[in-house]
This record gives sequence, C-alpha cells and structure tokens, in this order.
Amino acid sequence: MNQVPLTDAPRMHAAVLALGGNLGDRLENLQAAVDSLADTPSLTISWISPVYETAPLLEEGAEPQDDYLNAVVGVVTALSPDMLLMRAQAIEEALGRVRETRWGARTIDIDIVQVDDLVSAAAELTLPHPRAAQRAFVLAPWHDVRPDDVLAGAGPIAELLAGLGGAEAQGAVRREDLELVLS
Repeated sequence: MNQVPLTDAPRMHAAVLALGGNLGDRLENLQAAVDSLADTPSLTISWISPVYETAPLLEEGAEPQDDYLNAVVGVVTALSPDMLLMRAQAIEEALGRVRETRWGARTIDIDIVQVDDLVSAAAELTLPHPRAAQRAFVLAPWHDVRPDDVLAGAGPIAELLAGLGGAEAQGAVRREDLELVLS
C-alpha cells in the first residue's frame, strides 16, 4: 500500500542577493540586512561576500551622493521568488529605505540578482536582475566567493567581470578592513 504524504516538501531555491547602501552607518546597515535575512524563516544564508566600496551611478543632473558599500549574499530558501522580493522590501523598509528618486541615495538596497536559473520578465521581478551583468559591484564580490558561478542568461561571472575590465576598472574597491558576519 502506497502512503500519500500529508504535505509536499517545499521546493528549495538557491538565490543570489546584492546588498548596497550609502546613507547612515553603511556597514551597520549591510550587517542589519544580513541579520534580518538570517532571521527569515525558510531561508538560510549559504555564503557572504567581502565588502566593496563603489562610487554611485548617477544620472545626468542628479544630486551628488556618498560612496556605496556593497556585498553579495547567497541563500537557500523555500520562499518563492515573489515572497523573497516581499521579504527583501520589508527589510529595506524596516531599515529606513525611502524610495524618492530612481537610483537615489539609500540606507539599504536588496536586489534579487537571480533565483536558480529562472528567467522572467515580470514587471514586479525581472530575473536575473537586468543590469547585474554590467555591475562590477555585484560581479566582483560574487566572484570572490564563487568564481565558477554563472549568471543565468548572461554567462560565467568571471567572464562578465573580465569583460568590464575587472573590479578596479569599474571603481569597485574591496574593503579588506570591513567584514560582514553571520551571527
């Protein structure tokens, strides 16, 4: 006699999240985001990249901003991509993120870079992140931890980073004096 399970095991997803911020205590805000992710039910942090510092990407005529601190985090989660997005936005809000202008200064930004090898052009969540392949502040920290990973639909992150001329050519500087920890 075959037994039917009472519940199906949730599908687990491997996701890559990019963290960044340039307001307030930047390192403290990144660490608070890591801590909040670690406190999320059905989510486990697999790895955390080194911290990088980068100049802001400014549109023509935009107000000057302070430099950003950036890091990349790998997670395994039972949350669907939409639920992961909702959790990321809730963490941003809890840490004082205010969305006034596109690419404006912020306490924290949590971008979902990719989930598994999903490709989606949904208005709410485009996967992989549409500009990740051109962002050294995503590729360099990710490469430091997982150099053989592939950005879905774009290619190996090592090749993408080399195509940008490397981290330094894009102004992404690894901060050896700063570290994010899993507490």
